[in-house]
Amino acid sequence: MKEYEEIRHSLIDMLEDLDDKLAKITHDVKEPLDKDFEEQATQAENDEVLDGLGNAARTEIEMVKQALDRLDKGQYGLCQVCGQPISKERLKAIPYSSMCIKCASQAGC
Repeated sequence: MKEYEEIRHSLIDMLEDLDDKLAKITHDVKEPLDKDFEEQATQAENDEVLDGLGNAARTEIEMVKQALDRLDKGQYGLCQVCGQPISKERLKAIPYSSMCIKCASQAGC
């Protein structure tokens, strides 16, 4: 679909950025603990935050991959719930959107 070629490039760039971000987070979590007990506690707290960021990145990576798959199958831009077109504005703001704004707002309830 030519109309979504720019979005495809955007999704691929997003995927590369997320992969880089996840690699840095994974590296930071694997840092050895300091010998000082107080510093270990601080590092453990930081690791919890990094773990949360890593999980968020993994989730976003999966959503981007699913959007690329929908592009390949010619299903991109259609709501996965109601089948109606997703607005161009929504896709521009969140290129991996799988639901129209109406279905997404109902799913959040």
